[in-house]
Amino acid sequence: MVDLLPESIGLWQRVEGTAQDHFRRSGVREIRTPLLEPTHLFARGIGEATDVVGKEMYTFEDRSARSCTLRPEGTASVVRAAIQHGLLSQGPQRVWYSGPMFRYERPQAGRQRQFHQIGLEFLGFDDPRSDVEAIAIAWDLLVELGVGDLTLELNSLGTTEDRARYRSELVTYLSAHRARLDPDSRERLERNPLRVLDSKDSETQALLQQAPSLLDVLAPSSRQRFDLVLEGLSALQIPFTFNPRLVRGLDYYSHTAFEITSTKLGAQATVCGGGRYDGLVELLSGPPTPAIGWALGMERLILLLAQSAQQEKLGPVPDLYVVNRGDLAQSSALLLARGLRRLGLAVELDPGGAAFAKQFKRADRSGAPWAAVLGDAEADLGLVTLKPLRVAGEPISCSLVDLDAIRAVVGGL
Repeated sequence: MVDLLPESIGLWQRVEGTAQDHFRRSGVREIRTPLLEPTHLFARGIGEATDVVGKEMYTFEDRSARSCTLRPEGTASVVRAAIQHGLLSQGPQRVWYSGPMFRYERPQAGRQRQFHQIGLEFLGFDDPRSDVEAIAIAWDLLVELGVGDLTLELNSLGTTEDRARYRSELVTYLSAHRARLDPDSRERLERNPLRVLDSKDSETQALLQQAPSLLDVLAPSSRQRFDLVLEGLSALQIPFTFNPRLVRGLDYYSHTAFEITSTKLGAQATVCGGGRYDGLVELLSGPPTPAIGWALGMERLILLLAQSAQQEKLGPVPDLYVVNRGDLAQSSALLLARGLRRLGLAVELDPGGAAFAKQFKRADRSGAPWAAVLGDAEADLGLVTLKPLRVAGEPISCSLVDLDAIRAVVGGL
């Protein structure tokens, strides 16, 4: 679990602000759910046989001996909230969320035990076009953020019946080659065989090259549905590749499953992943409700964006930096900063009383286009000098009380 310090928070704020505006333009509303939920919500929703529930959740008993868990993902909580508050009776819901999630994993680049996600959920949408729109919103958000080298990988997990047929064929094949499987895959073969397809072990991956394909056992209706999704993405000119071993890590997925990856992240290449989960709402005691969603990993996204922003100041840049020295000047500077902030300017006030040379260095590092210079002599005359820091130009003298004039100069009005 890591701290996000002021020096690095600017990029996080940019991503969050862009996402919020992107969802607004897409007609998707925000929902916020608690970090702490009853453990059974995730055991039922995600699946007790998954690694998330079996190995990675932060679970404990509260003072009333109730089993509680820090949320390891966002979808189950959103579905629980929609059921609990009757949102589904109001028609289909298009919602997004953001915030921290928690999993006890081995920390590495782009993966912490407290991590952050931005996610989208479409509840009550069955048409394949909703799959296309959900994927397009994710793809367009990443493009808008400036993420390059992206690949969209797709698979269809079909219906429960499709997966049952495939599971039988896969278990038969893998059991015949059990000795060649890595230890984790041998364990998964007993409790969640589809997760073997996610193995990163090279010998297991080589073995899977000859394994049965889920696409081959899909019912005609499932295959037709998947074809409509592919046609929709092609019509939007969103490039994709078919990945028959893409199954995602949670039990609730059905039909469309997808991941958006980047070649710049090494082994942890997935930036965004999701899919359809038509049975989850009913599994959590809600009405039968088709749904699709995705989640975007903030830490991995920040790693990608930071590679192209290393020389850029990412924190908030003030409109004006107030350089001041002397007792009278410091009092006047505080009044000036407060007044201009009330008019809508972003003003950073140097409070240290250091030499003017040091204050000007800090003003330059702040990125502000203007400095307001105040000494006791200027304050005694009721004046302030506005000095341009980013472009050529002569200093401008203004009255300390004429805040509109100062704002006009600094704001370019």
